[in-house]
Amino acid sequence: MLKIRLQRIGRKNDPSFRAVLTDSRNSTKSGKFLEIVGTYNPKSGETVFKEERMKYWIGKGAKVSDTMHNFLVDKKIIEGKKVNVLSKKKPTKKRKELKAAAK
Repeated sequence: MLKIRLQRIGRKNDPSFRAVLTDSRNSTKSGKFLEIVGTYNPKSGETVFKEERMKYWIGKGAKVSDTMHNFLVDKKIIEGKKVNVLSKKKPTKKRKELKAAAK
């Protein structure tokens, strides 16, 4: 299955990302991808996406990672609600106890 996701590039302590089209079985660090469809620089906040190519591949059935989905919703390339990308860990026992004590 094809997937559009971010791939980290850049030096240590100077991150930048490519938005790439890749097979979902490839590791993010493998460097294997079919096409570069955009870039993201978190230090400057600059995002550049190739809208036509994104829409083309999504139309062909490529899935989008959660973070990329949120970027595309921001840029109004696709419509929808943002997705929660924070970890989905279960609350620990201490948190449950604190919540129960607060009530």
